[in-house]
Formats: sequence, C-alpha cells, structure tokens
Amino acid sequence: MPDDLPVVERTAVRVVVIDVRDAMLLFHTRQLQYPEHGTWWELPGGGIDPGETYAQAAVRELHEETGIVAEAARIGTPNWRRRATFKHRGERRLQDEVIVTLRLPVPGPDLDTSRRTDYELEDYFDHRWWPVTEVLASTGRFYPGRLPALLGPFLAGEPIEEPFEVWS
Repeated sequence: MPDDLPVVERTAVRVVVIDVRDAMLLFHTRQLQYPEHGTWWELPGGGIDPGETYAQAAVRELHEETGIVAEAARIGTPNWRRRATFKHRGERRLQDEVIVTLRLPVPGPDLDTSRRTDYELEDYFDHRWWPVTEVLASTGRFYPGRLPALLGPFLAGEPIEEPFEVWS
C-alpha cells in the first residue's frame, strides 16, 4: 500500500442499483485535488456508521446521495467483498467494502441531490442510468476498478472475494 498520505480506515457499502429496464445507476466522478486521476464512473455508497448494518448504511447513503428511498429488507446480501485504497481529499482511505444490490420496480428516477455533502456535490458532477450490458462491455474507468469484469458473476449470484485494489 502506498505510504503517501495519512491513512483513514473504514468499512463501507456500495450499491448496485438496477431499475426495471435493467439499467444501473453510476455517478460520474472526479476529485479536483487530484486532476491527474481524470474522471470515472462510481457506484453509490459510503461509510458504514458505528452501530449500522450494511443494509441500513446502504439505505441511508442512497437517500443522501440520490433521494431514493428504500427499505433495508430490499437490500441484497453482501456477496461481493473487497478491500481497497484510494486518495481522498488529503487522506489515503483504506476500506473494507461490501457490495450489494437494490432492484427498483420502476424506471430509474431523477435524482434529488439536496442531501449530498459539499464534497459529494463537487465530486459527483453527473450520473447515468447505464444499461447493464453496456457496463459489462465497457472499457471505461470505474470504481470498483474491475466492475465490468465482476458485475456479471455478481449479478448471477456468485460470491466475489476481490483481491486488494490500489485504486489511486
């Protein structure tokens, strides 16, 4: 792991939100502090607060970042587990992450970003409801980095234990 910044360890959840048209929500993301990283597409999600379950954190993060209201019972099991590190606003995050699903019974809604933090408003500059088939075939840049390669097995119910990723 790079030894370039103060390390902040945390647990996090990422959510593969798929609508009734088989399109998934991704944020177009950047960090102005690190222009050399360019832009990428990222799953919604974030840190799991003390006392929260992964499902409760997924529901809270989705509501804060997108305005989507979901019930914890609709959040899928954490069949994709990973550990990753990346630069984030002067820190090096070291995260243990679980990735879960949420299937919406409606087309992907417009997003309500009014509950986002200041840095989320700056970093998430766009979003898109991507057809899953396009994500699977994409050669673009994603977080998690192996999203196109691992999404198919994950959605098929295979457990994913991803190796450590140094993302940035």
